[in-house]
Amino acid sequence: MTYLETLPAWIALPVAFFLVLGATLTLLGTVGLARLHSFYDRLHAPTLGTSWGAAGILLASMILVSWTEGRAVLHELVIGIFLMITTPVTMMFLGRAALHRDRIEGTPGIPGAVARSDVPIGPVSPPEGEAAFADPADAPGED
Repeated sequence: MTYLETLPAWIALPVAFFLVLGATLTLLGTVGLARLHSFYDRLHAPTLGTSWGAAGILLASMILVSWTEGRAVLHELVIGIFLMITTPVTMMFLGRAALHRDRIEGTPGIPGAVARSDVPIGPVSPPEGEAAFADPADAPGED
């Protein structure tokens, strides 16, 4: 008899629920990646599958291993935090890089950049009364 056969139902049910939930979300992310047509459409589905799908699987692992070892296991929590932080940020950078590339190439259907009033256009002159130094070595400072 293995330890999984002696696992109480009140532990087995949440583990099974989170495992099935995580696997389903990961599968949906994979299907979305395969079915959606443009790069921009494809950005959202894998993010959902990776972040929340992995979170469900990691929760199931935390519950099961914590019960079987008799102590709190937090390794999965660290993995989950890193996945939740890095996956959306990575997808955001990929989206911005693709948008920048498509704007430079003039791809049709891509919106242009929005003009912002807080971003200066052209060369920036120093504030009034301050000297401009062409070479940073000429600027006064600590020697």
